[in-house]
Amino acid sequence: MKTIYLCAISNIISGICNEDCGFCTQSVKHKADIQRYKQKEISLIIEEAKKAKEFKAVGFCLVTAGKSLTDKICQYVCEVAYEVKKQIPELSLIGCNGTASLQSLKELKKAGIDNYNHNLETSKEFYSKICTTHSWQERFQTCLNVKEAGLNLCSGGIFGLGESDEDRISLLKSLQELDPMSVPINFFHPNPALKIQQKKMTQKEAFEVLKLVNEYLPNKMLMVAGGRELVFEDKQYDIFEYGINSIVIGDYLTTKGNQAEKDIHKLQTLGYNIATDCTR
Repeated sequence: MKTIYLCAISNIISGICNEDCGFCTQSVKHKADIQRYKQKEISLIIEEAKKAKEFKAVGFCLVTAGKSLTDKICQYVCEVAYEVKKQIPELSLIGCNGTASLQSLKELKKAGIDNYNHNLETSKEFYSKICTTHSWQERFQTCLNVKEAGLNLCSGGIFGLGESDEDRISLLKSLQELDPMSVPINFFHPNPALKIQQKKMTQKEAFEVLKLVNEYLPNKMLMVAGGRELVFEDKQYDIFEYGINSIVIGDYLTTKGNQAEKDIHKLQTLGYNIATDCTR
């Protein structure tokens, strides 16, 4: 019987990024109508982490808006990680804090971060079409730093940005080279404030993307994250027939997700096991 891994997200610094990623509402350049704040109270993050554990999440991701893991942000994330680990030690903590140096990543590891998520987003050939304020190579180097620091690497991308089939294959080949533990698969969520104005991907194309990812990255933790409910709608639980074995429960960074209870009930009804830890 297939086992599904659940992960929850906490947006601990929101909407104050100065980068120009054309798909991301957290950029101040796009003026999207979202919540913006500098540092969420640690007590609130602890409550979110407890709720995530209650809803069977094995992973809890601490996300900060911004290009990089600066010294100030690193100190804050370390404080958060330490407190979460102290109170809910069973949770596997994931940092998602932008480009990062080897030393900063080692500090996160000492504070209790187990994994680091840094998506390549798209191919190196297409990247300059979606972002001009930093390079794809910076992202790739951060992923290499993650592995050197002894953290588990989570790295994937976002599909439906206007990229070609060749771009998708190029991205997947780069991910093969990095050999991440888990691969988040996101689908573009249209918003009128964004520079990228692609339409929502069709279900047919989205399922083809999942087949392609599974072909290039078998035996990985493959997570459908942002865009699952929007793109797959009533077929969102069919994704597990395409090699997917992980989803995000609850809300995303700036968009609403399913109620966690709904996902859990559906998974149990379909006969899937829900993982109790991140080991495979």
